[in-house]
Amino acid sequence: MHPATEQMSPPESCPDLFGYEVETLWEQGSGELNEDVLLREGNLFGVFDGATSLGRQRFCGCLTGGLLAARTAARTFREKPGNLIQLAALANRRIGSKLRAESIPLTDRRRLWATSLAVIRIGENHIEYCQIGDAMILLVDCDGGFRAVIPPIDIDRETLDLWKKSSVPKTTGIHDHLADQILQVRLQMNVSYGSLNGEPEALRFLRSGYIDPAGVRDVLLFTDGLFLPREYPLENDDWRSLVGLYRQGGLRAVRDHVRELQREDPDCRKYPRFKQHDDIAAVAIRLRGSRQ
Repeated sequence: MHPATEQMSPPESCPDLFGYEVETLWEQGSGELNEDVLLREGNLFGVFDGATSLGRQRFCGCLTGGLLAARTAARTFREKPGNLIQLAALANRRIGSKLRAESIPLTDRRRLWATSLAVIRIGENHIEYCQIGDAMILLVDCDGGFRAVIPPIDIDRETLDLWKKSSVPKTTGIHDHLADQILQVRLQMNVSYGSLNGEPEALRFLRSGYIDPAGVRDVLLFTDGLFLPREYPLENDDWRSLVGLYRQGGLRAVRDHVRELQREDPDCRKYPRFKQHDDIAAVAIRLRGSRQ
């Protein structure tokens, strides 16, 4: 990875020579750094969503642990040979090594860096995939239908529901008001949900396999910054509306809709969330000549 950038592909949409066209989107949210990483290397594509330790410590001068975890994972997929599950396991070990180099014990989940990921590799007759955490792989079919490759998980729904129901002053932030709840969710990492954070237990949550591209028109990879804001966190994500927006105007149409709803709710209360705008990394792959 080039050190000056957190994405690993050009941001524009462009045709490819392998039977598909690619659109990418990589955008910083309202935080100081973009902790999402986008990977594009030949027929290999991925999105990585870094999660910083609760202590908010900085490393290498000014980088967050979440960004370092996401970069480490993306670099592993980009540079090393092997199938995707092997590369994810290697990325997890490399994150663990970097944590130990910073004297951070793997037994203290509050201090661990982590990353979600969704990665695919396109072959002639199949699409290999690997996923962990809440990064999504969504297939849009030629007949207008859609389906998630891995059933989505909702790590923060209870926390955001508590925030929705709270009546604290606007000057009180979610991280202060719900610090104990946020800690409890972090302690469930690789217990009830998975994330690459150096722990061997993460491997139990890795999901991988092969997709038959028959009837598939588009493959979407995206981090949770592209999820449509929900007024009620206990409700399911509205993938149908997301796909509808995508079909009308690509990834940017989804992004524009998400950002507009967030701008209308600067206090993060109508649509409960941790900050006004989240980072986004997304890839849309339009298969040309897919079997229908």
